[in-house]
Amino acid sequence: MKQAKTSILIVEDDAQISEFLQLSLQSQGYATSIATHLHMAKAIFFDTKPDLVILDLGLPDGDGRQFIHKVRQQSDIPILVLSARQMEQEKVDCFSDGADDYLAKPFGVHELLARVKVALKRSAMMSLRDHVVHLDALVIDRENQVVSLNDEVVHLTPIELKLLLLLARKPGKAYSHRQLLTEVWGAEYVDDTHYLRIHMGRLRARLEVNSATPRYILTEAGVGYRLASI
Repeated sequence: MKQAKTSILIVEDDAQISEFLQLSLQSQGYATSIATHLHMAKAIFFDTKPDLVILDLGLPDGDGRQFIHKVRQQSDIPILVLSARQMEQEKVDCFSDGADDYLAKPFGVHELLARVKVALKRSAMMSLRDHVVHLDALVIDRENQVVSLNDEVVHLTPIELKLLLLLARKPGKAYSHRQLLTEVWGAEYVDDTHYLRIHMGRLRARLEVNSATPRYILTEAGVGYRLASI
């Protein structure tokens, strides 16, 4: 039986850009579909269940963030935002909503294709490995909440463990300060970023050979933190 092609939904109202994206992706063997409006994107997504979405934010009938909210209620599919909005807060908000990556326009096609490939690989690995994350010498058993480094159990505080388990949900995905603070401490702590810096510093001290050049817990400038991808 012939294996189905990896499918990508392009949500973009600019015909020139969407055609360019479609041709670039099809040249790499991906199957593509295009939505030019928010309502069309939702209909195609829930009808075809693509493997990845490339999403513009400025759509004629709404903001692309509405699409992220809707999809994240039911799916963990990779969402790569492709937008002309370059303000740092826009990027932060998209990551907080559940986007996996953010690439500003104008963009280079080689970088776009590389990010698509990484996102798809990460998604495939997450489905294969179930609850255990392997990153070199670091092993995170999310189901049993056990962390080991170089085959030795690492003893973490409850806060440190919560932070690491949250990042380990999707290695390579950036989680915003607000998102981490809300999920670990609660919504009333969203502005207390010093709590986050302190505990991330302690977590790095337990896991990294050199906290100044971390291998596992990476900083996403202006956004938050992410666990290194495989």
